Parts: sequence; C-alpha cells; structure tokens
Amino acid sequence: MRSVTYSMNVSLDGYIVGPDGGFDWSGPDPEVFRFWIDEIREVGVHLLGRRLYETMLYWETADQGAPLDDATREWISLWNPLPKVVFSTTLSAVEGHARLASGGVAEEIERLRAEPGEGDIAIGGATLAAEAAAAGLIDEYRAVVYPVLVGGGIPFFPQDERHVDLELVETRRFNSKVYLRHRVAR
Repeated sequence: MRSVTYSMNVSLDGYIVGPDGGFDWSGPDPEVFRFWIDEIREVGVHLLGRRLYETMLYWETADQGAPLDDATREWISLWNPLPKVVFSTTLSAVEGHARLASGGVAEEIERLRAEPGEGDIAIGGATLAAEAAAAGLIDEYRAVVYPVLVGGGIPFFPQDERHVDLELVETRRFNSKVYLRHRVAR
C-alpha cells in the first residue's frame, strides 16, 4: 500500500510560514534544494491545498526566460509532469498535470491507495495535512527544520490537542547550515 507523507520546511518554533505569510527564511540553499529533488523522486502523486498549489505554479513556467542551473532544470523535469490533486473550494480550474479533488482528503487518499501506482502519496500544505492527520492517514512526517524563530503563522503540526505516538526514523544534518531533517512515522 502506498505511504502518505507530509514534508515541508518548518521553522524551529514549528511554523511553515510566518505571521505575514512569508517563508523567505526557508530559501534558497543548494544542499536543501538537492534534498527536495531527491525527495520528489519518491512521490507518485502530490496532494496540495490551494495556497501551496498557487505558490508552486511558479514552476510551470520557470523554464521560460532566464537561464537555469542544472538543479533547477532537474527539479522542473520532475515536478511538472508529477500528477497533482488540488483541494480548493475557490478554484474552478487548475493547470499542468493537476486536477481538482472530487472529494475530501480521506476519500482521495483511499482512492489513490486502491489504484495501481508507484511512489508515495505526498501531502503539501498544513491545512490539508491537518485534515489528513485528524483522520489518521499520515504515515510519515518529514520536517526540514530551519534555525529561525518566526513567532507565529501556520503551524506544521495540526493544533488539535490529541496525542500521537511517533517513532524517529531518521535525522540528517545539512552541512551548509544547521538545518535538520527529521523523519518520524506512526
């Protein structure tokens, strides 16, 4: 059965974006970008909330115009053809290899797990991940922790005050700065 993973950059105080909605504290670092390229190779389909989908639309046309480095071209070659399912109550259409979800996150994950397919089911976006977590559908959390306190914003983990036992699977330190990548599983 396909695993459901939730991977995002996160501040040391637990947020994926700061109070102003910004995430400039999490970018660009060549070693971490290389990590995300390697991560996306394991994904068979990516579930996104509307805000993350709109942020990631950048990649649909990033290869038009300015010259790109090898890593950026590689990311685009993996990300753009990847099937994506977008959860939104406000969008009426999506672009590229994306489609709008026809049901809730639990129904969509159940459908994707039943279909033949390779690779993980990745979830991006804290609001969408919180819904999947509440239903007990996330098999693995993957957090790339940045050494910054942003003081508020959208939390990485759902704030539903329930106890969930997790097992630490892996910790990795990136040499470029003091980023830590933690993998924990249910």
